[in-house]
Amino acid sequence: MMWTSHPVNKITGTLRAPGDKSCSHRALILGGLAKGTSEISGLLEGEDVLNTGRVMAALGAEVDRVGEGAWRVTGVGSSGLKTPNIDLDFGNSGTGSRLMLGVVAGYPIKARFVGDASLSGRPMGRVLDPLQEMGITYEASAGKTLPLTLSGRSDLRAIQYQPPHASAQVKSCILLAGLNADGETVVRESRITRDHSERMLRGFGAEVSTVRDGAANVVSIRGGQKLTAQETLVPGDPSSAAFLAAAAMISERGGVVVEGMMSNETRDGFYRAASLMGAHVGAEDVGDAAGERLIDMSFESADLHGAEIPVDLVPSMIDEFPILAVLAAHAAGVTVVKGAEELRVKESDRISAVVNMLRVNGVQVEETEDGFVVEGCDGAIPGGGLVESHHDHRIAMSALVMGTASQKPVSIDDASMIATSYPDFMHHMQVLGADLRSGQA
Repeated sequence: MMWTSHPVNKITGTLRAPGDKSCSHRALILGGLAKGTSEISGLLEGEDVLNTGRVMAALGAEVDRVGEGAWRVTGVGSSGLKTPNIDLDFGNSGTGSRLMLGVVAGYPIKARFVGDASLSGRPMGRVLDPLQEMGITYEASAGKTLPLTLSGRSDLRAIQYQPPHASAQVKSCILLAGLNADGETVVRESRITRDHSERMLRGFGAEVSTVRDGAANVVSIRGGQKLTAQETLVPGDPSSAAFLAAAAMISERGGVVVEGMMSNETRDGFYRAASLMGAHVGAEDVGDAAGERLIDMSFESADLHGAEIPVDLVPSMIDEFPILAVLAAHAAGVTVVKGAEELRVKESDRISAVVNMLRVNGVQVEETEDGFVVEGCDGAIPGGGLVESHHDHRIAMSALVMGTASQKPVSIDDASMIATSYPDFMHHMQVLGADLRSGQA
């Protein structure tokens, strides 16, 4: 699955954003818990999301594909989840596994959670610890990693919890457990994280309270609430669209429009950071979906310059640092990223993976404990390197975008995991004019 991106002088076109991965996971989960049948359209049909659908089916929901991006989910309602007779396999999905640990916690069932080698190396203690406070028991591998077996209960205790790290996955896990807890569960965030769970829980009929105080955020949910089936349109994914946007920004002749994108302040950090670096970003309101504002966004070639990325943007762009690093490599001057230690425990150690991606392509970069410092090439990234993807879809896609505007082709060792989050990536890039070929240059 080795692929190579060859330099081109133009990236242009109009595309519809793929369905948002975070919202797709949550639509299947909440639809599977609700009473009645939910109709979902625009679902991202990547492997991560499909695994979440399979897991919900194993737990008793009826999950059926009825067309491209169209799914029908009949939830378990008041009958509740059933003990699965198979392992719950999440593949590469940290989101699916961590959210479902919270879901299973609130039912008197036992389930074994498994995943691929990458997911099995990611820490689960950050969700297991608060769930244990709520009353669950579990047996996990060394380091509190998968495979693990969790035993839930119908009489969970509500807790008040402040995660030590800003994480939407941890917050969402606790809220989903709190849905079936006795009392009011409260999560206190020191920094606001993406709020799709709160929005979609409200859409499915739950009462969720949010109180913001500057950069901090307090979210609470009362236990015992029941969800009601909904018709849900999944908005376009700003994280996936970031690759198309960056390809236009670094192109000699770039002009890309991405339609139907979600506009959410907890997810737009990449676009704000790119604007600080001199990017031209346009937006036009076009409606709403799943409680989210929808916009069409436009991007074009820009003379980018280095910048120090504000720490308060980090939670809203935690998935976009690999592609931001490509902008930094292309820019003139120095770009500094701090406060992003969470990248150490993503699909790969993303700080090290980003640094290696740039170095093998001739870019000067310094690795720090919580980020990196890039010396930009002023539009002349040397390229010519073979990037180790480390089973990380965002590293793989970022490297291929970099190759469209480098002096020599850029190769990746494995493209197979791209399908976990953006199965149409290769096709979309080629539609815009990218020269992507299987094999090494």
